[in-house]
Amino acid sequence: MMVADSSPLWYKLKNHTSQVLQWIGRAIGGIILISLLFILLLRWINPPTSAFMMQRSVAAWWNGEENFELYQSWTDWEDISPHIKMAAITSEDQNFANHWGIDFGSVQKALEEYERGQGLRGASTITQQTAKNLFLWPAQSYIRKGIEAYTAFLLELLWSKERILEVYLNIVEFGNGVYGVQAASERYFNTPPGLLSKSQSALMVTALPAPKRYNLAAPSSYMRERQRWVMQYMDLLGNSYYLDKL
Repeated sequence: MMVADSSPLWYKLKNHTSQVLQWIGRAIGGIILISLLFILLLRWINPPTSAFMMQRSVAAWWNGEENFELYQSWTDWEDISPHIKMAAITSEDQNFANHWGIDFGSVQKALEEYERGQGLRGASTITQQTAKNLFLWPAQSYIRKGIEAYTAFLLELLWSKERILEVYLNIVEFGNGVYGVQAASERYFNTPPGLLSKSQSALMVTALPAPKRYNLAAPSSYMRERQRWVMQYMDLLGNSYYLDKL
């Protein structure tokens, strides 16, 4: 003889909801653990490529760009000129030595400028750009920015500032298919990255905001003006004295 289930419906729903929440909690915990371990390994293992490089290669194949070539080679920290390190910081993230992945002061300033009708400019730190280029995708969205912020915090937590800047300089795009300081210095200045001058370094970083628009092979008057600005502010920030704080 079968006995009818006398459990109230709400109890069944509550039990089912609890099981779903437990599963979601385990999934989130697993994702966090995997991301922690993966990023920790990359503190010592040089990434052979990046998400942006892979996406660019796929796009070239999809669009039938038969002549497309991707140039990138790894260069260790000690073999990169201090000038290009300082130029990147000056151009992209002057508070790099002090923040924990997100420069809230720059974000607030960008929002205030936007409210005054000056247009919304980017306020991403070098750490955020490293996280985005290495792991994510270029399209803007709140989801991507959220993942980017989380990943940037992990980079700051698990890597040194020197490691973050080293990876950034090795994966950032300086031109169409030209990624990293070694490929860029050899292609545009015919010199190894360790011998880049202050002037060459300041010019190189003028391409970073939009490497497909700003051509290092034929610098525009804006790029030359920006080059002079970067050189001036490299001095104001202290050049090698700033790098000693990393």
